[in-house]
Amino acid sequence: MKKIILILLLLFISTASIFAQDYIKSNELDSLVEVALLKKGYKPSKTQFMIRGYGHTGLESVKTNGEKASTYNGGTFAPIFLFKHSDKLMFESELEFQITGGSLDVGLEYADVMYVLNKYMTVRAGKFLLPFGTFMERLHPAWINKMSTKPLGFGHDGIAPSTGVGVELRGAFNIGSSTLNYAVYNTNGPGLKTPTGEEPLEAGMLTFENLKDNNNSRAFGGRIGFLPFDDSSTEIGASYYTTSKVGDRGSIYENLGANLYAFDFSFVKQLPVIIGIIDVKAQYNNSTVDNMTYRVEETPGVVENLTFNNNSYSYYAQLSYRPTMLENSFFSKLELVNRISKLKTPIGSGWQTEKKEYSIGLNYWISWRSLIKLNYQTITGTGGHDVIGDYNQNGLYLHWAIGF
Repeated sequence: MKKIILILLLLFISTASIFAQDYIKSNELDSLVEVALLKKGYKPSKTQFMIRGYGHTGLESVKTNGEKASTYNGGTFAPIFLFKHSDKLMFESELEFQITGGSLDVGLEYADVMYVLNKYMTVRAGKFLLPFGTFMERLHPAWINKMSTKPLGFGHDGIAPSTGVGVELRGAFNIGSSTLNYAVYNTNGPGLKTPTGEEPLEAGMLTFENLKDNNNSRAFGGRIGFLPFDDSSTEIGASYYTTSKVGDRGSIYENLGANLYAFDFSFVKQLPVIIGIIDVKAQYNNSTVDNMTYRVEETPGVVENLTFNNNSYSYYAQLSYRPTMLENSFFSKLELVNRISKLKTPIGSGWQTEKKEYSIGLNYWISWRSLIKLNYQTITGTGGHDVIGDYNQNGLYLHWAIGF
């Protein structure tokens, strides 16, 4: 038995020695190859690939005009792919996998290539998040958005653009102790819902998912952000978005133009007097489309002429507080959140809406990029998607979100 153990031990030592010698020879060979390539002028690759993203799931109980619906949210998985070709050339893309209505929806949030011109300018092209205000570009991911829902005016039937296909130039520079950031872009313009579409009563509403331009007219836009203090705690921003044509080429709506603008505000700072961090976010959006009479035939043989002043606006304001300076590790991870928002669309349109939202929330931060959100939300007003007359909704949301 001792001889067998001795033989096995010798075999193990000899095998390990062989592997070690092969490993050393392999490293030596790699080093020789690298030296030879360097002598010929080749440089080591700086390419890098990274996967980031976020996901969330939870429980929702919502009562809309007396009709209650309670369900587990099947979850959302949004991987973000980042590829660095060099110090100047990069690519980014985000996919979104979401369970909606019992089926899986897959979407491309953005995919664009970026090139750093200098320390003040970066150009990117493809499909990207638009810097129209800050919510959709910076705050909408589930682990960053402190509420389980978006404010009124964003998302489905919203009046603020979120993505575009085109080119953009952006950057930032210092002005003394202050900072100014900017972005200007040229993208495929928005489309316009018409009486002959799938939702005739929404005639006159803008749609912002034009992957292909519908009338050879582009949209121009941009945003300027000003951070007056050297600690970057405060930012004030202004955005503009315009196009001379929104209707389909050759239609009677082709030459209708649209002008949109937004103002945003952010303040984030840890204050010893309140032993924690206060976070304030706000944004105002305004949308104007040239007026037009829309002949709507929702019921066969019954034609209704809709003429209205096609102007909409929305806003939201959010305040949160987290006592990060408390010694108690549990309470220092709690966060109180309060948000109000409003959406008003054209009076006399088939999608006439005036709604107000009030939401409160209590969040628990498991880590700096993972939290559990308990939110209660009420929305009151008139109109809304597939709703005629008064609108009343109460919702309780328990969500878990994580960024990775």
